[in-house]
Amino acid sequence: MSSLALAPAFDSRFDRILNTVAAWTLGLLWLLPLAYAAWTAFHPSEYSARFELFAPLTLDNFRTAWEAAPFPRYLLNTTLLVTTILAGQLLLCTLAAYAFARFSFPGRDIAFALVLVQLMIMPDVLIVENYRSIHRLGLVDTIGAIALPYMASAFGIFLLRQTFKTIPRELEDAARIEGCGVLGVLWRVYIPLARPTYLAYALVSVSHHWNNFLWPLVVTNTVDTRPLTVGLAVFAGTDQGIDWAVISAATLLSSAPLLIAFLLFQRQFVQGFLRAGIR
Repeated sequence: MSSLALAPAFDSRFDRILNTVAAWTLGLLWLLPLAYAAWTAFHPSEYSARFELFAPLTLDNFRTAWEAAPFPRYLLNTTLLVTTILAGQLLLCTLAAYAFARFSFPGRDIAFALVLVQLMIMPDVLIVENYRSIHRLGLVDTIGAIALPYMASAFGIFLLRQTFKTIPRELEDAARIEGCGVLGVLWRVYIPLARPTYLAYALVSVSHHWNNFLWPLVVTNTVDTRPLTVGLAVFAGTDQGIDWAVISAATLLSSAPLLIAFLLFQRQFVQGFLRAGIR
């Protein structure tokens, strides 16, 4: 009897240890490329392929990368791009999610199912048609051309709809008694209570479009519109040879804003998905 009683406790402890080891292993595997990039960026080129604990530190790689390519312009383009996309997504996704969560109209479930179909279609499949549409509009080689295909997000609509459905209707009724209209209820009740979800979605959207490469590569031609990902690829593809120290420094310059944002808001990021019912 005692051995049978100890079996569940042993299994629980073994599962906990196994999960901890797996989590640490995955974390280290994720961290290794970043650690290598940081090591290479802060050391001279001759230490790119070897590790010496007392190797000299330098910031010359960052200076070289900053002067060799117009990274300030790339950074400005990327910031304008992700800000434009996020603003459009928050507006459209909020209105659509509110309608799907709180209004009854003919064909609502069918319309929502069609929205979710977008999650099953890879954006790369639509590149040719998107380019033809952008070309007809005369928007090729503009920030708007990169942003326009991503203004509506099925994932954002789904995430906000799930959050809005968890908000008690009594709060909406109380706001209507106070004289709020449809948009007033949305602005004063739903949006404030969904702030963690908005923050989580904003981090996902910004990180995705900050790292997006293929569509910006197709639709941009000049330095004035290239985002960081395309600019970094052009910078790394020079004919003078590959200097991994300088490329690593440029990579850190490109990814630093995202890393800082995630470290600052990681708790809100997790809470937003938990509140929305996403596991």
